Amino acid sequence: MSNAPKTPKSQMRSAARLAAVQALYQHVMEGTPEAQLLDEFHRHRLGAEIEDIQFADADKVHFDDVVKGVLARTEEIDARISERLTDSWKLERLDKTMVQVLRAGVYELMARSDVPAPAVITEYVDVAHAFFEEREAKFVNGVLDAVARDVR
Repeated sequence: MSNAPKTPKSQMRSAARLAAVQALYQHVMEGTPEAQLLDEFHRHRLGAEIEDIQFADADKVHFDDVVKGVLARTEEIDARISERLTDSWKLERLDKTMVQVLRAGVYELMARSDVPAPAVITEYVDVAHAFFEEREAKFVNGVLDAVARDVR
C-alpha cells in the first residue's frame, strides 16, 4: 500500500464509497426508495456542510453506481459474502453497517473491473475504520480478499 497523497479524483471516490455505505445503511434501516435516496444524498450530503461539518465532495457517478449496483444485485452479493463466512456466522448476525461495507466492496469487486482489486479492498478497509475497530477492519479485508480471488 502506498503512502502517497491521494489525488483529488481518488479522494472523491473515497468519499463516494463512504457515502454509498451510509446510503445503503439508510435504505436498509428506513426503507428509503432508491430514487429518493440518491436525490437526498446528491442534494444534502455529498459535498455539503451540515452542522459546521464540511463533507467531502464525492464522485457522484461512482456513488450512484455503487448504490444502484448493490441494490440491483443484493441477492447475488449476499451469496458471495455468505460463502466466505464460517458455518457459525450468518449474514444476519453481522452488524448492519458491516453488511453494507461488505456489500459495497463485493459489488465493486464483481462489477468494476476498471478498479484494481487491491484498491477496492484497501478503500473498504478504510471505510470500515470509519465505523469499527481494527479487528472488524481486518474481517472486511479477509472477506473482500477471498471474494476477489473468486471473482477476478
